[in-house]
Amino acid sequence: MIAQTALVLGKRVEVVTFCEVADSPATLLFLHEGLGSAKQWRDFPARVGSAASATAVAYSRLGYGGSDPVTLPRPLDYMQEEAKVFLPALLDELGIDSVILVGHSDGASIAVVHAALDAAGRRRVRGLVLEAPHVFVEDVSIASIAKAREAYAMGDLREKLAKHHGANVDGAFRGWNDAWLDPAFRAWNIEEYLPRIEVPVLVVQGEDDPYGTRAQVDAIARQVRGHVEVLMLPKCGHAPHRDQPEATELAIIAFAKRVA
Repeated sequence: MIAQTALVLGKRVEVVTFCEVADSPATLLFLHEGLGSAKQWRDFPARVGSAASATAVAYSRLGYGGSDPVTLPRPLDYMQEEAKVFLPALLDELGIDSVILVGHSDGASIAVVHAALDAAGRRRVRGLVLEAPHVFVEDVSIASIAKAREAYAMGDLREKLAKHHGANVDGAFRGWNDAWLDPAFRAWNIEEYLPRIEVPVLVVQGEDDPYGTRAQVDAIARQVRGHVEVLMLPKCGHAPHRDQPEATELAIIAFAKRVA
């Protein structure tokens, strides 16, 4: 694992290379969840990349991990903005011309928007792995995010997150939590992007995910133009790569080999 800092649109971004393969047909770029960071993927990208014979990279979005902080509040379309503006600039900076996006939660939503826009532009996205994705807001999501606010204020969640985000911890939590709990965020919906996606898609969803239901998966499978594979995992919550690592890993490896 090699951690470095890249300068993207004038901001310092934490980039971690987990696995580097010469002549990799496509780079696996891992996009973290709403409270995640590049290093919080642990060794999962390295295992997947090594087995799939592909370079595996992750980055911490601004306001997370070792990247530069952001000014709060975040706009309610922060995921769309990441997909439209920052992610393309990051790919340019890293020299990535062929990519499979592996997104978790917020990262999956960002991947959806970017892939839709890429289809009419550079066309460097080869496939999508969407882990616990959100394409619209559900009551269960809001209820669980409200509980997270209580845990941050009254429990030990802040202390746990500080180990990963350091000085960014309050900005990382509030930027995500405040946006999702804003009443206006109930109207957030990115389903309009789904019919523009023509590349293969793998959706991995836990049956016991407290942040989203099968409805998210069905919406993606119904509206994406490309081939969609679905892996529903029993006894699995919001993070399949942690709750059911073996099944998730094998599915992504097989998908990456086929796509690349």
